[in-house]
Amino acid sequence: MFKKIETKELGNPFDMIGNDWMLITAKDESKVNTMTASWGGMGHLWNKDVVYIFVRPGRYTYEFIEKSEEFTLTFFQEGYREQLTYLGKISGRDENKIEKAGLSVVSEGNYPYFKEGETVVKCNKLYKQRLDKECFLDASLDKFYKDDYHYMYIGEIVEVLRKEV
Repeated sequence: MFKKIETKELGNPFDMIGNDWMLITAKDESKVNTMTASWGGMGHLWNKDVVYIFVRPGRYTYEFIEKSEEFTLTFFQEGYREQLTYLGKISGRDENKIEKAGLSVVSEGNYPYFKEGETVVKCNKLYKQRLDKECFLDASLDKFYKDDYHYMYIGEIVEVLRKEV
């Protein structure tokens, strides 16, 4: 169903993340949680292909990312916008939002992703740091936070999968 591709075949990260959105997904010993995100990026750092994602500590997914050394990014075709919107608004603390969204989890080791996805990026955590108000060079950016600052995670891309057609 999915085939491995090279990182350079991923496509335009500005469209993939900013316009198409993604699900950030991690698991603990018994459960998987996910959240929709439209902030982040991809690049090359420390001689590795990497992603960087941002997660607020109040998000349920934060607990899962903290407990695991691995996470995934799943990208979908446009027909899944309604499910992605739902998964971004509802907390997995309150209900089984993945099931209610009609998605199916695939787990390969500690890398959970979604059968319905088009592209999957498997990542290992390399770095974490909380954004700091004092470090904003443009003070107007603080309007996004109200003292609830994201953690940035940098993850090494260990494998990329694309759905076969």
